[in-house]
Amino acid sequence: MISRTIKRLAATILVAATPLALAACAKGGSSASSDSAGGGTLTMWTHNAGNKNELASIQKIVTDFNGSQTKYKVDVQAFPQDSYNQSVVAAAAAKKLPCILDIDGPNVPNWAWAGYLAPLEGMDDTLSKFLPSTVGKYQDKIYSYGYYDVALTIVSRKSVLKKYGVRIPTIEQPWTAEEFDAALKKIRDSGDFDYPLDIATSFTGEWWPYAYSPMLQSFGGDLINRTDYKSAQGVLNGPEALNWATWFRSLVTEKYVPLKSGADPAKDFMNGKSAMLYNGTWTAVDTRKKFGDDVVFLPPADFGKGPKIGGGSWQWGISQNCSDAAGAMEYMKFAAQDKYVAGVAEATTNIPTTDAAAAQVKGYEPGGENDVFREFTKTFAVVRPETPGYPFIATEFTKTAQDILNGADPQKALDQAVKNIDANQESNNYFE
Repeated sequence: MISRTIKRLAATILVAATPLALAACAKGGSSASSDSAGGGTLTMWTHNAGNKNELASIQKIVTDFNGSQTKYKVDVQAFPQDSYNQSVVAAAAAKKLPCILDIDGPNVPNWAWAGYLAPLEGMDDTLSKFLPSTVGKYQDKIYSYGYYDVALTIVSRKSVLKKYGVRIPTIEQPWTAEEFDAALKKIRDSGDFDYPLDIATSFTGEWWPYAYSPMLQSFGGDLINRTDYKSAQGVLNGPEALNWATWFRSLVTEKYVPLKSGADPAKDFMNGKSAMLYNGTWTAVDTRKKFGDDVVFLPPADFGKGPKIGGGSWQWGISQNCSDAAGAMEYMKFAAQDKYVAGVAEATTNIPTTDAAAAQVKGYEPGGENDVFREFTKTFAVVRPETPGYPFIATEFTKTAQDILNGADPQKALDQAVKNIDANQESNNYFE
């Protein structure tokens, strides 16, 4: 589960530059159908070729839809994860997109702006019941929805925290920045662990903005000014961002975290190399097997503006050049039923997006052992910036955060990132 989830997170920036480069080809182009078979056949693309359980849960929805009426037939085509985004970009340039496709959440604004996606009409009431982080929006229009989200959490053990006199934080009373740093220092000074904390710096791709920009946001900074999405000036290089960068670098210099984690930080945590692990909800199954009731899943620290975690995972939408948008919308409405949300969430062991679906998934019912993860997402989740420039922003933030951990001057690194992001936004006419 860990490797599959990280591959998903990494996929977002594999084609960071490509959608922007090809957008001119897609935007404002022909709306010729990609479903050449016609006759009511709606082609669906998914990235789940290597994800047996999730693919089966999607196929179940398709089978039910196909059996519920005779006017349309959805035909599923599954792609390998690693090549999916490139396939979509190439198909968009050739006007050969399928009618229905899945999209990694942070890519939705870029793909909507580029002309790949059509708005989802008539679903506002249904999607108002979904977690906000699972509904893809751009310029106040809805373009996609997802069946699940994941949540970031600090994993530790009750016995370890008790041994070092560290308070167990709650949603209502998270750690302050001072408490968090004091806990790290106390555990480091004990010498009982290689590091008091592992934040999974060995992970690549989208993990970096997904995992670490919420820390920046908790300090009061951000990746770009969200009032107009034109500039990162002041939010990515202002005093709050500098405080984040200085603290982020101190994690390494104070030997609180390894500069580069092992290939499997969760395994290192379970083997006693770290006292705490910053990771996703996908670690819950294995850590519970290892530690039983001793394991705890904690909210992130509050660095001044409240705890923050990343929000948004894979979602479904309709292509702009679908030959039968009415049929595709009929499927999208059918597929949004709570029982299907529950089925996909259960198959992926992720957070169901509706309350009704959560009640159907063991562990996610109110008071269930996984209910805390839904509460984290409801309370703390921040979606990545809803701008078509996000893939570029993600790449810049990743490079900048890595440079800072490796010793670059924080202010200079942040200023350069702002300069690059602003230039990209301006060169694309702010994606207007």
